[in-house]
Amino acid sequence: MNFVKRAGTSLRARKSKAAALLAVFVVLCTLLLGGFLLQGATVRQEAEVQRRVGVDVTVRGEGLTRHLADRLGGSERVHRYNPVLSLRAGARGFAPLRSEGGGSDAAGAGDGDGEQPAVALNGVRDFGLLLPFSYGSARITAGRGVAPGDADRDVVVVEERLAARNGLAPGDTLRLASADGERTVSATVVGVFRDPAPDPARWTPSYELPGNLLYVPVRTAERLGAGASDVREAVFRIGAPEEAEGLHAAAERLLGGGDFDFRVNDKAYRDQVRPVQRVGAFAELIVWLVAVAGALILGLVVLSQTRERREELGVLLSMGERKWKLVGQLVVEVAAVAVPAVFLAVLIGRVAGGPAGDALLPRAADEPAAHPGTAPAPVDPPELRAGAVDVGRVAGIALGISLIATVVPGVGILRLHPRSILATDT
Repeated sequence: MNFVKRAGTSLRARKSKAAALLAVFVVLCTLLLGGFLLQGATVRQEAEVQRRVGVDVTVRGEGLTRHLADRLGGSERVHRYNPVLSLRAGARGFAPLRSEGGGSDAAGAGDGDGEQPAVALNGVRDFGLLLPFSYGSARITAGRGVAPGDADRDVVVVEERLAARNGLAPGDTLRLASADGERTVSATVVGVFRDPAPDPARWTPSYELPGNLLYVPVRTAERLGAGASDVREAVFRIGAPEEAEGLHAAAERLLGGGDFDFRVNDKAYRDQVRPVQRVGAFAELIVWLVAVAGALILGLVVLSQTRERREELGVLLSMGERKWKLVGQLVVEVAAVAVPAVFLAVLIGRVAGGPAGDALLPRAADEPAAHPGTAPAPVDPPELRAGAVDVGRVAGIALGISLIATVVPGVGILRLHPRSILATDT
């Protein structure tokens, strides 16, 4: 009889033992699949954290212009970037806030149409990368912040104290003048923000009051800055701390190797990524432990069954059956149980994947994209879904375990002699 057909006959004759072996395989395959699914989910979640949280690199130095910041921001390492150009401007048609107490600084004097600048401007590109807003100390209360799409538009974001004094709201128009008063820009108010800094108790120039700080696009600030092009700083968001070295080398080339300050802030990234990486390492450990333990357990089970079937094996050997076919029969029997166990494990994974992912995967905090400065919202863990690659890996390991678990005990079969077996059994 063909040893493959004989394996099928043996499985039907030993239904209870085949069912027990199937149960063991289902547990092993489910644990293996769970480990692979966790590994895949942690990779996806880490990539999502890199995209949403990332690592902020702040560059400061003389000679850093918007054009250089744009070139550095165009690097494939950089996901987002934000140059900051700070200057003073005059107010036209609205009244800046005034400091309480005495003082005669011309910058804060008059009704806002004086010769000296009355407000402070920060030219920015991406509001979400401003430190006070990304960490929540300042927040948008109406409208939105400056976005990269506003680069060629004249828009402005005002502090709520200045907005309250002048009755400003998103959609209104604000006129700003350059420091020399020769150029004016009409900007549309797109947002109102709240700065937690209180008004100073002492007299302070109006452009230093927190309520007189306005945010505009960088190009708008350049037009009001009388040709000023050096930015105060530029913040670049990269995917991981390991990419900072390459960005530093690119900054050196663009800035001519001069002195500049290069600071990497990866605390938020590490706080979000480390729990995900720990889960990934745990999943990898599960795969290794299950593979090794599965081979040992199934090896012992097959060895026990082999000893119980010594008489059967002896009869087959006495009938001239080759020893390698006996080992092949055992391999086929175990593999025939392993294959349906894989499909049962996939079904279990589909049912338990969602709850298991919520329980095991950490929730990362997303940065506020639409409204910078609002409270961070949690990022749901990725779904544990079994793909063809995961199923193939589980099937490959399961068949490998079945092969090891049968071939190793099968070495003993190669040393069997039918006469000694039958003599012992009688």
